Amino acid sequence: MRLFAALDLPWTLRDRLSALASAGLPGARWVPPENYHMTLRFIGETPGHRAEDIDIALMGLRAKKFSMTLAGVGTFAKAGRSTAVWLGVERNPQLNHLQNKIETALQRCGVPPERRRFQPHVTLARLDNVPEGKLAAFVQTHNLFRADPMPVEHFTLFSSQLGKEASVYTPEVEYELG
Repeated sequence: MRLFAALDLPWTLRDRLSALASAGLPGARWVPPENYHMTLRFIGETPGHRAEDIDIALMGLRAKKFSMTLAGVGTFAKAGRSTAVWLGVERNPQLNHLQNKIETALQRCGVPPERRRFQPHVTLARLDNVPEGKLAAFVQTHNLFRADPMPVEHFTLFSSQLGKEASVYTPEVEYELG
């Protein structure tokens, strides 16, 4: 199983995010609204017995409910080429605390540490040879985007099946926050 821990987004917010895709951007492959999420920790390919260990570790995690706000649009780049458009998250100590607890729980059950720094975001589109001028105009037009605060009352362990058009994400377990 290919696993990741993430925050699911409410449908009212997904609808608002999908409206950004209607602005059009040549070369952008927009993420379908049903796949919008904010990854807390990508785990990767996991054998069944390890998935059970992960579930037990995450079940024992204790963290408080909080709110977070999605705001701002940006891009990721690799080797000087833009690869994705994302929606950011306002600075949030409770979110960072939850992510740290998840990271610690996963390492305790044998998952190798994450090497990348946690950068909370929601991926909106993957990019293939998008004209940089059009991309810059898109980011500039939408960089003041700000959603209403979203309650975070649980996080979810998802499995992911790679597909031709888009991956299929299946919620496996929800973990309630206190």
